[in-house]
Amino acid sequence: MITRHPLGRQDLRIKRRDKVLEIGPGHDPMFRSDVIADKFPHDDTHRCGKVLIYPHQQFIEADGEQLPFEKDAFDYVICNQVLEHADNPARFIEEMVRVGKRGYVETPSMLGELMFPKESHRWVILLIEDKLVFYEKEKMPGNYRNNYGEVFLNYLPYQSLPFKMLYVSEPNLLLNRIEWEGTIEYLVNPEDDYYSSFFTRKWNREMTMKIFPPRRGLTEINRTLQASYYLVREKLGQKIHKRPSPITLDEYLAEREK
Repeated sequence: MITRHPLGRQDLRIKRRDKVLEIGPGHDPMFRSDVIADKFPHDDTHRCGKVLIYPHQQFIEADGEQLPFEKDAFDYVICNQVLEHADNPARFIEEMVRVGKRGYVETPSMLGELMFPKESHRWVILLIEDKLVFYEKEKMPGNYRNNYGEVFLNYLPYQSLPFKMLYVSEPNLLLNRIEWEGTIEYLVNPEDDYYSSFFTRKWNREMTMKIFPPRRGLTEINRTLQASYYLVREKLGQKIHKRPSPITLDEYLAEREK
């Protein structure tokens, strides 16, 4: 089940002694991960650069839909910007919850996919009533060719504090961010009109409020304060905790062979 919606990857509730698996981090692994699993170690089609890894981590070449680990082998599983690429997201999720007890999932939301689409993304994903709902992009109306990622991914998050506040205080606006424990509810290509209408029709007020429920003023103030605290903590953490830079997979493998 979904336990919370983190403000970002620096807001995850990973315990000190947790054994952490990260699936498909590509060029952007988390330092806290103990084991890195990647299906395409030498094919950059689905990512923005070469696979990187920190020296303390263990690398396993593995398919997220068929993980070579025992049940509950990990306390925490991270899957960041991967499920939208999956051939079989249902199988991928079942494998995650099989090998992990808890974890974090992040994907583009439907609005995010419209703003910065990728040809390698097969699925458009919405969080509806605590379910991850996958809908094949090929079945959707709309323009998924114009890519504004340079603005919404590479400029505004680094140059505009108001945008970054929005990005953090509305965790499911451009991205779906969830922490889960035990299981994850999901639907793939739902035929039920209630779910499919979010992907195939113009949203009315009722549909919009279903995805983004109205909130009280005090809740808004609290979210703004939480977002401010998160951004300050993130910036200070980057300055205080100086970590080694990740290395390429080739460098990592060469070191292991010595």
